Order: sequence, then C-alpha cells, then structure tokens
Amino acid sequence: MKPRPERAARRTSPAEHALRSLARALGAGAQNAWRLLRQVLAVAWQRIRPVTDVIGPAGRLVLLGALLSYGLSITFGWVEFTYLATTLLAAMLVAVPFIVGRATYTVDLQLNPHRVVAGGRALGQMTVTNSGERALLPARMELPVGSGLAEFVIPGLAAAALHDELFAVPTHRRAVIVAGPAVSVRGDQLGLLRRIVRWTEAVELFVHPVTTRIASSAAGLMRDLEGEITKKITSDDISFHALRAYEPGDALRNVHWRTSARTGQLMVRQFEETRRTQLTIVHTAESRYYASEDEFELAVSVTASLALQVIRDGTGISVVSEKLALRTATPVALLDDSSRIEAVSDEFPSLREFARIATRRLPPPSVVMVVAGSLIDLTEFRAAQTLFGKDTTTIAFRIEPGAQSRLSTVSGLTVLTLGDLADLPKLLRRVHR
Repeated sequence: MKPRPERAARRTSPAEHALRSLARALGAGAQNAWRLLRQVLAVAWQRIRPVTDVIGPAGRLVLLGALLSYGLSITFGWVEFTYLATTLLAAMLVAVPFIVGRATYTVDLQLNPHRVVAGGRALGQMTVTNSGERALLPARMELPVGSGLAEFVIPGLAAAALHDELFAVPTHRRAVIVAGPAVSVRGDQLGLLRRIVRWTEAVELFVHPVTTRIASSAAGLMRDLEGEITKKITSDDISFHALRAYEPGDALRNVHWRTSARTGQLMVRQFEETRRTQLTIVHTAESRYYASEDEFELAVSVTASLALQVIRDGTGISVVSEKLALRTATPVALLDDSSRIEAVSDEFPSLREFARIATRRLPPPSVVMVVAGSLIDLTEFRAAQTLFGKDTTTIAFRIEPGAQSRLSTVSGLTVLTLGDLADLPKLLRRVHR
C-alpha cells in the first residue's frame, strides 16, 4: 500500500491577507484613538478640577439630588420635583459669593521644641499676618496635627496686623507628628462650597522613645581600643604570638633579627588577629511577636537605649528593622529614626529570614543583639543565631512588661527577659560577670 502523500500547505488568499491587514490597522487605530481620548480627558480634568474641588460633600449631594429631581420631573411630569431641583440649584448659587475673594496672608508655623521625649510637653504657634494693603475680613483656618484637626477663627486684620494662635501637641506616644499644612477655608455655613488655600508646609515633631542610661562598662562591648584578641594567627597585627621559620613571601619587616642571629636561621614574628568591635542590633517590629502596644514601645526603648550608649562610646554599630535601617551617625539621628519604627505584619516568614536579609550587606558583627516581644519562640532566636559565626556573641532580648527581669542561657544563647526598662543596665552588667 502506497503511503498517502502529505497535504500541501494551504496558501493564504489575497482577500484573507487584506482582511488581516485591515484588522491590524483597525486595532492599531483603536489603540491610538483610546490613547488620544485619555490624554484629552486628562487635560479636561485638569481644567475643571479647580471647580470640582470647590464643591464640598454636602454640595455633591445637593447636585445629585437636583439631577435626580429633574430626571423624575421629566420622566413622570411631576412638577413638585421641578421646584425641588430649582431650589437645590438656587442654594448652590447662593453659596457662590461665600468663596469669592482674595486673602493676603503670611502664615508662620513653628513647633517648640522640634524634638521631645514621649510624655513631654510640646507647643505650637501659628502667626497669621496681613501682608496686603487692605483690611481682611474674619476667616477660618484649619491645621492638621497628627491624626487630629485644629480649627482657628482668625479675626479681621488691618494692613500689616498679625494674630497669634497657640496650641498644644499631644506627645504621650512615640511618633513622628506632622503639623500642617495650614489652610484657610472659605465657604457657606452649610458646607455646600468650600475653597481651601494652602499657606504653609508641613512641620515634623519627633517624639522620641523613653530611654535609660547604660554605663559604658555594661554596654556589652569590649572597651579595649585595640579590639578583641582572637585565636586566628596572622602575619600582620599588634598582638605578638610566637616566632616561626621564615618562608618565601614573608615580609622582611616581620623578621626578628636577634633571634635569627642567635639561631642562624631567619625567624619571623606571628601575631594573634585583633578584631574591632562591631555591634549589630536586629529589632523586629513584627506584630505577631508582641502581646500589646506597650510591649512594642518598651522594645523600641530598649533598642534605642542600647544604640545610644554604643554611639556615645564611639563603637561601630548598625541597627536594622523591617522597614528601615536606622541612622547611627549621631544620637539625634538615631532617636529621630527610632520615632519612625512602626509595627508590620507578615513582612518576613521568620525572624531568621528577616535577620539574614537585613544584615547581609552590613559589616561582620562581633556582637549581635536581637530584640523581640514576649510571643516569640526561643527557637526563632536560636535560628537567627546560626546566621553568624562562632566568634560572634549573640544576645537575645525578650520584652515582657511586668515580668521579672532575668538572665538565662539556652544552648549557648544568652537570653535577657526584660520586664522594666530600668532593669536594663543591671541585666547587662550580669552578662559579663
């Protein structure tokens, strides 16, 4: 039986080819038309946005009610809805004069001080000056402060006159509180139309965490200016270890000539390697490790207290959290960044993974401190400890407010359970006894 010859490839007819080309051209034309339409709509929106921004929430409801009323009147012929729609539109027209006018204010916003410890006192001052040549009518100003909103009534001001407003800033919790921008508000009493003019930029107030002073000797670090002597042998360092026979390639500056002359053989010095102290603080802000907000705040205070003392001692330090690496150039920079630490949820699958990613580009540490809440399992501390070498000292801080502060050792890992910030210096002194 002869094999069936393969079917020849079907050729595309000129008509089909023309249809496909037409479809591609129509598709490209539709995409270009849609792109052009979007650009036109964007330009139109930019033009009408100043008008739509003036309409307040109540005004939007009034306009919607007017449109619905007109629709019902036209559809069903109900004259009552025509009157209702006309009345609503008339209310919008009556509100227009309330937003007309030009203000010539100069507004100065100041916070004193710009930095305060949680629970301290901070005051703000807003100075409004009429910088124009004509008197201004009374006005209303709004000033966002944190999550709140302060409202001030500015009296009528003559030319070059000024008015001061003082306000208190709540600082009972560590945070970065943003005050401003200050805006003047013109509008009717019903809130149909609302015209806002911005006069200042936002100002930040840093509410630092509460910290405790730690003695230099209890900071968990070596105070030796030459660093810590290790057991690793090197040919170039400070701490002398022993002499050995000369090998090709050894530096001649390490030759001990007196011993070489006595033995008749070139002898060179060997040294024990010294390591500069480098502290790394791993502060986890994962919410699942903390039982309460107070526990989280105590953990931040512990991290800030430890880092502050290390910075004062002039020792190298790195402080990392899930969302940011804290600046450690100065104590003020560290405290400012400590105010920005916020709780996160499911940022990393485990403490070990967070520590691995956060520290992979940092200098090799000689001391690692891990700070977490009371809900963390000790196995997570142990897993994070395995990231660092055997010569690295790892100290785990388990924060539990109200608990008895204690020091324990679990399989070579030092664990400090801290119930009160005041107990931190005492526990650190016990680490090195």
